[in-house]
Amino acid sequence: MKATVTRAPEETRRRILKTAFEEFHRHGFQGGSINRIVEQTGTTKGALFHHFAGKNALGYAVVEEIVRPITKEHWFDPLANSIDPIADLKLTLQRYVKEDVENRRLKHGCPLNNLAQEMSPLDEGFRKRIEKVYSEWRECLEAAFARGIKAGKVRKHISPRNVAAFVVAVQAGIVGTAKNAQSTELIKQTGAAFFDYLDTLKP
Repeated sequence: MKATVTRAPEETRRRILKTAFEEFHRHGFQGGSINRIVEQTGTTKGALFHHFAGKNALGYAVVEEIVRPITKEHWFDPLANSIDPIADLKLTLQRYVKEDVENRRLKHGCPLNNLAQEMSPLDEGFRKRIEKVYSEWRECLEAAFARGIKAGKVRKHISPRNVAAFVVAVQAGIVGTAKNAQSTELIKQTGAAFFDYLDTLKP
């Protein structure tokens, strides 16, 4: 019984975070409703504010505990030990697009990019947390391109740091513009151009 009581607050917090992520992803942070989150979670405002000091604190936790792990799983992990980042980046984008189309996520776009566009100009707490994720993404790619050079899969004399920054911007842009256009065809067009660019990095 004691173990169940101990886990109950943790489970409530987890449900609130998951529901808040879905709410903010659908409606944006500013359009997201605390009332809807409470209703869909089946909890109370008192319980929500017990775990999170306010809406901003809830949003920060969503970035750190939901959005970052999702971004890591989709974009960082496939490149974490890569020695052929060109091939692995292509596979990663193809897999992401396939899952996006199958799960009908195109409508709502990338949760990290959405929050960056909406909240970074408005709130320094959001900006710093979002930038931390983007920075980690760039560092992951920079390391992958450095390994690729050593393995002979990427041509020498490129700047892994500069290429990594560019690739992150391109990937975010591909998903963001496709969301706005609601077009899988646009993803294919921009993806093909991106792949052409990656091919120029081969030895």
